[in-house]
Amino acid sequence: LSSCTSAAQKMGGAEGRENQSPAHQGSGDSPGGVISTPTYSYTDEAKCDQHMETFLGCIDASGGSSEDGFSAIKVTALGRPQFLVQLSEVLVRWRRLFQQLAAEQGQAGRALLEVKLDLEKLQDSLAKLGIASETESQHWFRGENLGMRGTVDLLDWNSLIDSRGKLSKLLLVPNVRVGQLEPLSSCFTEEEEQQLERVLQRMDALAKRALEKGVRLMVDAEQSYFQPAISHLTLEMQRRFNRDQALIFNTYQCYLKEAYDNLTVDVELSHREGWHFSTKLVRGAYMEQERERAAQMGYEDPINPTYEKTNEMYHRCLDYILEDIKQRRKANVMVASHNEDTVKFTLHRMVELGIHPSEKKVYFGQLLGMCDQITFPLGE
Repeated sequence: LSSCTSAAQKMGGAEGRENQSPAHQGSGDSPGGVISTPTYSYTDEAKCDQHMETFLGCIDASGGSSEDGFSAIKVTALGRPQFLVQLSEVLVRWRRLFQQLAAEQGQAGRALLEVKLDLEKLQDSLAKLGIASETESQHWFRGENLGMRGTVDLLDWNSLIDSRGKLSKLLLVPNVRVGQLEPLSSCFTEEEEQQLERVLQRMDALAKRALEKGVRLMVDAEQSYFQPAISHLTLEMQRRFNRDQALIFNTYQCYLKEAYDNLTVDVELSHREGWHFSTKLVRGAYMEQERERAAQMGYEDPINPTYEKTNEMYHRCLDYILEDIKQRRKANVMVASHNEDTVKFTLHRMVELGIHPSEKKVYFGQLLGMCDQITFPLGE
């Protein structure tokens, strides 16, 4: 692989120049030598439009060759990756603030879905932090269900961030390291606001074409420092296009320590809003790069410590979705795995839960020519 990468970097033309982009420690615009799976270098918005056209062609090809097809896209091909890094940082800090407020109410360490913040205590904390007055926070959390419960959970908290709104108007949050309030948005420029809108427009175009052609659209997972933004944008698309069917599939990487929390929160959101939850489950493809970056930048390694822990996470997430399919018949899952034990586990649980293949709720995916001993028996 190293020799192939070196050879590619020596190539002339635009493709060779893109592969030569040096990785910057804090940058998302260059691939940084990733050789396990494609990563796009950003050049300009015109290049993103070209990528969109390529994806549209793939959707057309899939729709023309199958009545039950899939097509995959990468969000880093549709916008500036560095902007996705910045948006991910906003979303991560927003969740951390929720967890900080939960700790203040004695709920540290609980599963995210189980945390219920007392509304009056929350408003008091926000006022003490200088984030919002009691009047302002009452306006934020106004709603029939919320008023009846008197509590705020993570989904209520997340609803305060609307990706289609002005990011520059997001709240101030405390930076514990420096001991002062600072803009959550990290000072997004007008151009960055427009970049977000263009990414959404391109995703809209792809989703509409997929709907027209009867093709399911799988949004690939990428590095963890892109992923919160990618998942956030994908959820926006699912809310719009998964009302009547499972059209948009989000991807969850089970080598991440937060995989189960992320999955269960999104499933609960689909329950509350009444759309079809659809996902592709993978183990993950960026482990070496993730660990190297975490070591360089001094944050906790986001990857499970062992392969066995990743297997446990995969089966835990998969079982949660299969149970949801049994209960509601609105979830869909693509088991994207070359692991024979995982495939057998899925088939066994499908029988136990009464999920028949003809329902087309559970799909399996392997790369062409890899693990044919699994693929062909499954096809039969």
